[in-house]
Amino acid sequence: MPYPEELKKLIKTVESTRAERVERKKNDQEVPFMTLDERHDILQHHPDFKEEGRRELQAGPSKGYKIAHEMADLLEAKSRVDPDKINLENIDHETDVLIIGGGGAGTAAALLAQEQGVRVTIATKLRHGDANTMMAEGGIQAATKGHKDSPYYHYLDVMGGGHFKNNPDLVETLVTKAPDAIKWLESLGCNFSKFPDGTLHTIHGGGTSRKRMHYAADITGAEMMRTIRDEARNRPGQIDLIEFSPAVELILNDKGECAGAVLYNLETEEYLIVKAKAVVMATGGCGRLHIQGFMTTNHYGATADGIVMGYRAGVPICFLHTVQYHPTGIVFPEQAEGILITEKFRGSGANLVNIEGQQFVNEREPRDVEASAIIKECVVNEKGVPTPTGKLGVWLDSPMIDMLSGEGTVEREFPGKYILFKRYGIDISKEPMLIYPTLHYQNGGLDFKNTGETDVPGLFVAGEVGGGIHGENRLMGNSLLDIMVYGRIAGETAGKYAKEYTNGGKLTLEHVVKYNKEIDDAGVGGGRVAPMILPDYTDPRTREKQLTTNYVGTLR
Repeated sequence: MPYPEELKKLIKTVESTRAERVERKKNDQEVPFMTLDERHDILQHHPDFKEEGRRELQAGPSKGYKIAHEMADLLEAKSRVDPDKINLENIDHETDVLIIGGGGAGTAAALLAQEQGVRVTIATKLRHGDANTMMAEGGIQAATKGHKDSPYYHYLDVMGGGHFKNNPDLVETLVTKAPDAIKWLESLGCNFSKFPDGTLHTIHGGGTSRKRMHYAADITGAEMMRTIRDEARNRPGQIDLIEFSPAVELILNDKGECAGAVLYNLETEEYLIVKAKAVVMATGGCGRLHIQGFMTTNHYGATADGIVMGYRAGVPICFLHTVQYHPTGIVFPEQAEGILITEKFRGSGANLVNIEGQQFVNEREPRDVEASAIIKECVVNEKGVPTPTGKLGVWLDSPMIDMLSGEGTVEREFPGKYILFKRYGIDISKEPMLIYPTLHYQNGGLDFKNTGETDVPGLFVAGEVGGGIHGENRLMGNSLLDIMVYGRIAGETAGKYAKEYTNGGKLTLEHVVKYNKEIDDAGVGGGRVAPMILPDYTDPRTREKQLTTNYVGTLR
């Protein structure tokens, strides 16, 4: 729907200050970046700092670690698979490398694993490509050339953005392999935005000291996913695909090695046994848990399944005490609530302004700082803009971009969002967008090495399901980079592991039996089962929830 009259009146306040703000930006006289002490103070308003939002785990390899209740509920749950009723001798599919997840990380892993000369199977919850990768907009960081950049500066930016808590080995690998990832994507036909001479466009992102953000308009993730998905589909007979079949449990062997997975076919309601020599976990994030009640940018299947399965198999978790809330999610129109507004808007010149039309934070602060500033402005300073449904937001003044870079820039550089808002009768080249922080990224995850390996032999990790790269806060453009760099690494390592693997053991779910007992002994669980598979939303007809965490068996 278009903005109602009460919001149009408030937009006039934004318009009244716009010319002055544009002039300040042209003269480089904006709100200054915060000092470290100021950032520390503002972060006290971030949801991660609410102690009541977390609790200590009572079971598993990271027992005692304090994480969000919503995540703890899944880890302190029994398997939705009854080990006594699964016949592991009845194998439905056998492969060398099983990739769990069909998004960017999983598909990149499949391509590199196949190139090692092994059989590869992708098992995905929904369709191939239904993943957060498709929804990533702003860009992918890489110190390719120009702007006096190098992996050295990229490394410092990543570490600083993560509050210097990151795993240094993971970060070093990320930034040094970044240029190769860009070249690889281009070689496969990825259409990044370029100048007429073929030079890649680059812009700043929050927390970057150099312009190293490469992009494809505002649909970068979709373009990258198109490229690698097409490549995978063009290798028939070499990469098999099982769709609408999420993994619900890992299978180990009696040597403690990962040896496959139990899948659940959403259409036939059958459990499938897949035997493999190596498994790559690439299931993505947890946005659909709606931690602390926040709206989310994530796709429908983002329910932390890989964390649950890997943890139950014995892989510790790390950095799950932090969750990233993207500063700019749509809060009006409510039909589009939670959808990401790329950071590229702010990198291109759009101010964040309050109900008085005043800029209150520099737009290129790291995401956790930016989100905290917005929350404080709305909740503490009471300068948020009220929506018709009683929520609060602030303005992202997108018309500034045309004033700074020429008429038509918004429509040309942000076609995805321009078209989306047009459907609701809003022209974002002339009217600002109303935004509020939205649950966006799982900063932490399963502990893994820069080779993609975990503590469980034969189990590898790629993408958002892994933790340690981004520390306590991820910078823009490093998620698309993460899935390409570590997807490729995990796939290559898993492929080589499978090629050399010879002595398999007897398949078993004994680790599930032990974990279920540990849950019982700890007196937790409350009858819950995990993974969730699909989010718990209320059925508007019956007002009853899909109890996807409270029963064992089929979904119907």
